[in-house]
Amino acid sequence: MQPIDAVPVRRPGRWIAAIAVALVAAAVVRSVATNPRFQWDVVGEMLFSDRILHGLLLTLELTAIAMVAGVVLGVLVAVARMSPNRLLSGAGAFYVWLFRGTPVLVQLLFWSFISALYPTIEIGPISADANVLITPFMAAILGLALNEAAYMAEIVRAGIVSVPEGQSEAASALGMSRSQQLRRIVLPQAMRVIVPPTGNETISMLKTTSLVSVIASSDLLYSAQLIYSQSFQQIPLLIVVCIWYLAITTLLSLGQAMLERRYGRGVSRARKEARKPMRLLLKPVPAR
Repeated sequence: MQPIDAVPVRRPGRWIAAIAVALVAAAVVRSVATNPRFQWDVVGEMLFSDRILHGLLLTLELTAIAMVAGVVLGVLVAVARMSPNRLLSGAGAFYVWLFRGTPVLVQLLFWSFISALYPTIEIGPISADANVLITPFMAAILGLALNEAAYMAEIVRAGIVSVPEGQSEAASALGMSRSQQLRRIVLPQAMRVIVPPTGNETISMLKTTSLVSVIASSDLLYSAQLIYSQSFQQIPLLIVVCIWYLAITTLLSLGQAMLERRYGRGVSRARKEARKPMRLLLKPVPAR
């Protein structure tokens, strides 16, 4: 047999497209680097200014508190929605319908004006003026966390549904209660489905916090707006905001990838085993 002299298929279209993309990218980089109106010196000066860092810290606080509260409340709503009790399941469905069906910006404005409905908020023996209790920061937390809980409830419910019912049946046969089945059997397996969309929700929450600037909560964007309302340097301040959002989003994406590897170890091992070539054991046939 003669060896085959294989020649790779030529694909000139790919080279032309790659050259075109490289030329466009070089033109954009040159324009951004040489255009003095970007004011890169102001960007470098304001990137670590105290007012910007204070706004950045508040943005991180809002993201962390809203996500933790949203995840905890979302788990409770998901469990209530899957309850055999129709009153609980109906209440969970109503919550998801209400908070997922209205824009988060409207909800933020609603919480900031809550004193128009309830001038005084009473919880048992405690009574407080609504304008004092519901500050812009508290209104931002309420608006973001309650809205996020509706989305997290659906994510958690999808994760729980993805676990085969046989797992719960086996745990029930071992004498576990419903809460023990949920904590020890169902939720650990559902995490592989829950973690990726939760990471996306965290990144989305980081950017959604910029909406709180409409209720005068001094987050990263609102701090930049206050600065450029005095200095009229809108573009460099907005570039500073974008740089910080991109930096934090990158860190969150890395954390999400680590969590996905952590909870997907069983599946990844199974896929690696499936990719291994099968070994064929050929036994010599005895001569007759």
